[in-house]
Amino acid sequence: MLKVSEIRMDYLKKPMGVTKLPQLGWILESEKRNVSQKSYQLQVSHKRDFSNILYDSGIIESDESAHVFIDGIQLESACKYFIRVKVTDNYGETSLWSQSESFVSALLSNSEWQASFISAETKEDAENSKGTYLRKAFEIKGKVKEAYAFTTALGLYKLYLNGKKVGKDELTPGWTSYNKRLLYQPYDMTDMLKDGENALGAVVGAGWYKGVMGFEFQRNHYGNRTAFLGQFYIKYEDGTSEIIVTDDTWKGSDSPILFSEIYDGEIYDAALEQEGWNESGFCDQTWRSVEVVDYDKANLTAQPGSTVKEIEEVKAKRIFVTPKGDTVIDFGQNMTGWIHFKVKGQKGDKVEINCFEILDADGNVYLDNLRAAKETLVYICSGEGEETYHPSFTFQGFQYAKIASYPGEPLLENFTAYAVHSDMEPTGTFECSNKDLNQLQHNILWGLKGNFLDIPTDCPQRDERLGWTGDAQIFCRTATYLMNTYTFFNKWLKDVAADQTPEGGVPHVVPDILSGKCDDNWLLKKGTHSAAAWADAAVINPWTLYLTFGDKKIIEEQYDSMKAWVNFMRRHSHDGIWNYKLQFGDWVALDAEEGSYFGATPNDLTCTAYYAYSTGLFAKMSKYIGKVEDYEEYDSLHKEIVEGFRRHFFDKDGNMTANTQTAHVVALYFNLVPEAYRQKTAETLVKLIEKENGHLVTGFVGTPYICHALSQNGHTKEAYDLLLKDDFPSWLYQVKMGATTIWEHWDGIKPDGTLWSPDMNSFNHYAYGAIGEWLYRVVAGFEIDEENPGYKHAILHPQLGGNLSYVKASYQTVYGNLAMNWEVEGNIVTMKVYVPHNTTATLYLDQAKEVLESDGLTFADHTSGKAALAGSGIYSIKFKR
Repeated sequence: MLKVSEIRMDYLKKPMGVTKLPQLGWILESEKRNVSQKSYQLQVSHKRDFSNILYDSGIIESDESAHVFIDGIQLESACKYFIRVKVTDNYGETSLWSQSESFVSALLSNSEWQASFISAETKEDAENSKGTYLRKAFEIKGKVKEAYAFTTALGLYKLYLNGKKVGKDELTPGWTSYNKRLLYQPYDMTDMLKDGENALGAVVGAGWYKGVMGFEFQRNHYGNRTAFLGQFYIKYEDGTSEIIVTDDTWKGSDSPILFSEIYDGEIYDAALEQEGWNESGFCDQTWRSVEVVDYDKANLTAQPGSTVKEIEEVKAKRIFVTPKGDTVIDFGQNMTGWIHFKVKGQKGDKVEINCFEILDADGNVYLDNLRAAKETLVYICSGEGEETYHPSFTFQGFQYAKIASYPGEPLLENFTAYAVHSDMEPTGTFECSNKDLNQLQHNILWGLKGNFLDIPTDCPQRDERLGWTGDAQIFCRTATYLMNTYTFFNKWLKDVAADQTPEGGVPHVVPDILSGKCDDNWLLKKGTHSAAAWADAAVINPWTLYLTFGDKKIIEEQYDSMKAWVNFMRRHSHDGIWNYKLQFGDWVALDAEEGSYFGATPNDLTCTAYYAYSTGLFAKMSKYIGKVEDYEEYDSLHKEIVEGFRRHFFDKDGNMTANTQTAHVVALYFNLVPEAYRQKTAETLVKLIEKENGHLVTGFVGTPYICHALSQNGHTKEAYDLLLKDDFPSWLYQVKMGATTIWEHWDGIKPDGTLWSPDMNSFNHYAYGAIGEWLYRVVAGFEIDEENPGYKHAILHPQLGGNLSYVKASYQTVYGNLAMNWEVEGNIVTMKVYVPHNTTATLYLDQAKEVLESDGLTFADHTSGKAALAGSGIYSIKFKR
C-alpha cells in the first residue's frame, strides 16, 4: 500500500515562526520496489479536518517529493496552517491523504511590531550580570481559539505564563550578531491561558549580549543593559482578537540570580525568590517601573526551529574522593550542559559545584585548562524543605564536578546532568566490528552535541566558546551525516554574511567579537580576518548543505556572501597566489616548529589551494541556480588559479615544492594536481606517512581530507591503516586513553598521564572528528551525486578493508532511510541495501570478481569490481572477491 509517512517544512516538523511559505518534502512508503512518484496533490487549511480549504494544488505531474514550493496562497501573521498531501506512483496506485502537519506563521513584516523592548535594569547595571524579573497581568475576554507569543531579548530570557515556563527552549534567543540580526521565538500558548486574570512573566540575564566574552574579557559587546520584547496574540472563538505587548506598563524587579555568565557560571540565592511572581494575583506594588530601550526592530527575524533545549539526561555514575580529598561526581561522559541537583539545608547554606573535564595524572581535580573560566554553580538555600536547582543563563563543559560545598551528604541520586544543545533530528548511525571505531563514532557525535549549542563553537569549557569558522567548515560534512543540521547552519551562515567586511572578508569567529578589539593582541588587531580554510566556510558550508539536502535555496540566500568572499580573495591575490595578513595555516600540525602552533606547509600553498577550491565550488553553484554568466566567469577564474597553483607548487618533474603531508593532501583532494602527476603525488603522500611510522602529522587543514586523498587515489588500505593506528598521534589513541569526545590535541593526555600545555588543551573539540565523514562516505559508502544531490540518486560504494567483518550504517535522507549493511566472511561479502522510494542508487561491489546473488539487479564490470543501477527497495547481494 502506498503511503505518505511524513511531511517536512523547510526540513523541520511543525515549524513555528514561518515568514514565507516553506518548501515541502515528504517520504513515501510502499512494499514494492522501484517506486517513483508520478504526481502529487497538496491542500492547505486553517483547520485540522480540512473543512475550510485555503489552497488546493490539484494534481501536479511531478516526481519531486522534496523542495516543493506552493504558490497562490497569502499567509497571515500569527496563524496556524495545516498541510496534507497524497501522491500517485509509477504503478498507478494513489495514496490516501497523509496525516496533516502544521506550521505557525510569525510576524510577516517587522512593521507589525507594536511592542517595545523593556528593561528592569538601568545604565548603572552595566558592570553586573544579575537576572531581572518582568511581569504583566491581563484579562481574558472570552473563549480562546488560539494564542501565540513572539518573544526575544537583548540578553537571555525565559518566558512564563501563569507560573509555567512557556516552551522547552533554553538560552533563548541564542547568539547572533545582535546589532545586525536578532532572532525571536514563537510559542503556542493556547492551552496555557485560563478564564479571568492571567499573568505573563520573564526572567532576563546577561548572556552573550552583555556578559564577559572574548580573549580580552570585555563585557557589553552589544549593549550595557538587558531588555525583553514580547508581542502576544490572542484570538477568540467569536472572531475578535487582541494583542498584548511589552511596554512601560510592565513591572520589574531583581531576581534570585545574583550573577550568571557564560564562562563563570551562576550564583542563585533561593532566599530571594518571590513566590507567585509570574502568576495572577501577585502583588507587584513594590516592583519598579520598567524603562523602554531603543533597538532597531528591522533586525528582528523569526526562528522556526533548532532552538537550544535539554536534549539528553546523563545520570551520575559515581561519587568519589580524590587523593587530595576533594569530593567529585563522575558523569562518565564529557558533555555540554548543566547539572540538576536536589538539596536540603538551612537558610543560607551553600552548594558550590566546580565543573571540569578531566582528572590529572594523580587522579585529582584538574582546572588549569579552563584558563580563567570558573564554570562554577553556587546555590544559596532558602531552608524551605527539599530544593531543586539548575542554572538558567550559562552552560558548562564537563565530565566531572567537584562538590566544594554541600549541606549534608551528597548522594548519587541527587545529581543529574543534562546535555544541552541545539535541537536537531538525528540522521546517521554507524556501527562496525571494531569496538574502538564504534567508540570513535560515539566521541565524534558527542563532540557535535557538545559544540552545536546555537552556534558551532570550538569548545564548551574554557574562556573562549566562540564560533570559529575553521572548525565549523572542516566538520560540516561529518555533522550533516550525524544530524539534520540544515536549520542550524542556515542560521549561522546568515551571521557569517552579516559580519563580513564591506570588502567581503570573513571574520575568524562568527558572531564576530574579536575583530579590532585590541591592537596589542596579534589575533584582535583591526583588519585581522579572512584566514584560508576558516573564511572558506562562507562557501564550503552552503555547498555541503546543497549536496546533502539538494537545496538550491541555500545557494540563493548565501549567493552574495559567497561571491563577496571569492572576490575578496581575487582582489588580494597576486599572479594567482592568494595570501592575506594573519593566516593560521595548517593549525596545530605536528610538523610545526618547536613551540609553534603553525604547521610547516607554506601559507601561500594552503591559501591558494582553498582559493581554488572555493572558487570552483562557487562556479558550480552559479551554474546550478542558472547564473550562466557568473558560472562562465568563475569557472574560468578557477582554471586560472589551478594553473597558477601548479606553476608555483610543482617542479618540472612533478614533485611538490612543499614536502609535507598536508601539501599533498589538499593538492589531491582539491584536484589541483596535474593528471600526469596524480599517482606520483599520492605515492609521495604514502611515503610521507611511512616516514612518520605510519602516522599523520597534519593539522586543521590536512587532517579532514587525508584519508580521502588516499582512498580516492588507489590507497584505501593505507587510509584504513592510518585510521586504525592507536598510538600517538592517531584518532584511536584518544579512544585508548579513555576519551568520550574528540580532543583539541592528538596527545591532550600523554601516555604517562601528564597533560599538554593548559593554555590550549580542550577535551571537547570536534574539529578532528571530521574523520567521521570518511566513515560514512567510504567505509559505509554513502556518496552523493553532485548532479542529483540530496541523495535523489545515491552512490553506494563501500570500500572494504581494515579487517572489518561487518558494517551497519544508515542515513535519513530527505527522501527516506538509506542504509548499507555489509559483512565479510573469508572471500564472500554479503550486503543488504535500503534505497528510499522515489530515488535511485548506483551500487558498487568493491573488489567483486563474481556476483553470487544479485536479487534482481544487473551487475556489470567496473574498475573497482561490479556495479548496478538500483531503484528503490531492499536488496540482498552476495559476491566473491
